[in-house]
Amino acid sequence: MQLAGRVALVTGAGQRLGRAVAAALASRGMRLAIHYHGSRAGAEALASEIIAGGGEAHCFPADLTDAHAARALPGRVVERFGGLDVLVNSAAVMRHLGFEETTVEAWDEIVNLNLRSVFFCTQGAAAALRAAHGKVVNIADLGGLEPWPGYAAHSVSKAGVVMLTKVLARALAPGVTVNAVAPGTVLVPDSYDDAQRERLAAATPLARLGHPSDACNAVLYLLEQGDFVTGQTLVVDGGRILR
Repeated sequence: MQLAGRVALVTGAGQRLGRAVAAALASRGMRLAIHYHGSRAGAEALASEIIAGGGEAHCFPADLTDAHAARALPGRVVERFGGLDVLVNSAAVMRHLGFEETTVEAWDEIVNLNLRSVFFCTQGAAAALRAAHGKVVNIADLGGLEPWPGYAAHSVSKAGVVMLTKVLARALAPGVTVNAVAPGTVLVPDSYDDAQRERLAAATPLARLGHPSDACNAVLYLLEQGDFVTGQTLVVDGGRILR
């Protein structure tokens, strides 16, 4: 897919990896729909940067824990931009909660955003994506491929994203490809100190932490070159899953 001039919706694009992915797509000349919920300042700053650089961007607030809002979001983008070619489902929350600590309310918050919103946002985008022969990239997580008991609900939700990617790939074929990127330590929590970062790097076969650009490059590969790839999860973790 040639990305220049096409429309991309990136959810959770006001901060962290979602913001990095949105910026990477804008650098390829895409017209950006920047979704945010709690990160308005980051989303608006990114939109301003894209526009100042000669690109096109618009911000779309929505609480994607509301399934109806998630399903309606792509329609708002189509109304504003006239179409939709790429959907990147990046919005997520990662909370350190073990099995015993996880409340019903915390479970619902995590699973509704990390998994349910991916289903319904993609459902809402399906007609436009089919018309455009578009692409979907879901942001999964290494925690969806190996059990993280300290992040119990998060791990389960991201495992769901991995399976949902396969389901959507079957459902939207042949006109739309659906893949996922599962980052490892490309963007560690801001609260981690130097010692924690060094321990993570030491436990990684490539002996270093990654960078958001590593995950962004995987997304770009799937969009620009992965025309014969669908239903796959591309792990970007420096080999940590091999442990």
